[in-house]
Amino acid sequence: PHQDGSTMQESRRRSTQGGEVMSEMRRVTAIRNGTVVDHIPSGNAMQVIKILRIDTDRATPVSLVMNVPSDKLGRKDVLKIEDRELDQEDLDRLALIAPAASIAIIRNHAVAEKMRVELADDLVNIAKCSFWNCITKNDREPLPQRMRVTSRDPLQVRCYYCGRGQEIHELIENIL
Repeated sequence: PHQDGSTMQESRRRSTQGGEVMSEMRRVTAIRNGTVVDHIPSGNAMQVIKILRIDTDRATPVSLVMNVPSDKLGRKDVLKIEDRELDQEDLDRLALIAPAASIAIIRNHAVAEKMRVELADDLVNIAKCSFWNCITKNDREPLPQRMRVTSRDPLQVRCYYCGRGQEIHELIENIL
């Protein structure tokens, strides 16, 4: 993102007339205050909206750009959330879907903070275990919801208590 949170992609193509180079530009409008989530793996922006619990019925705009060229990822999605700044808990949840994402906090049309998402080895109180018989399902055993990352690529997560592997879609459905 640029200083004001806008993103610009430029692609060049040759026209069939005279071999001249034409430039095509796409621009996403800058936001005054909020968060830009960049480098979301292509096609995962809707999962990010769900995992961050973004209310799509609210009056505040959310901008979504999907499947744009990226030097880092090949293709990527970009999400702009007006009037909301992500906190550490949001970043921990985001790491499940977009572990290489970069975050820009925008204040008064300028980048005020930049953050990187990092996937921790242990995920505490991010998502509930999906196994019906896990000890964490027992209300009489008030344990923190704890997952262990056993592989980063591909992402594999297991419940710390019962050892059951968790599918990414299960984690998203059981997000705390």
